[in-house]
Amino acid sequence: MSAKRFASVWDAIEDSPSEAENLKLRAKLMIAIVAYIEREGISQAQAAKLLGVSQPRISDLTRGKIDLFSIDTLVNMLAATGQRVRVNIAKSI
Repeated sequence: MSAKRFASVWDAIEDSPSEAENLKLRAKLMIAIVAYIEREGISQAQAAKLLGVSQPRISDLTRGKIDLFSIDTLVNMLAATGQRVRVNIAKSI
């Protein structure tokens, strides 16, 4: 029996290609926000104030609780850090 190969873990765990793409995008946004927090050396409380959310929300973000964040929320949080999102659309393989 040969094992099926997937392009990403999200493709492997999601039945729907659209949901897999949504998770990939949310993961990238979360990684960018957490990287900013780490790079700036700010506390979760400081990050919460900057991003306009509660400290437990930052904790959820840093612990990778992807199911708790929408794309809209993550884009807004990223914008609050002074960064912007650039989208690249490509044909599926």
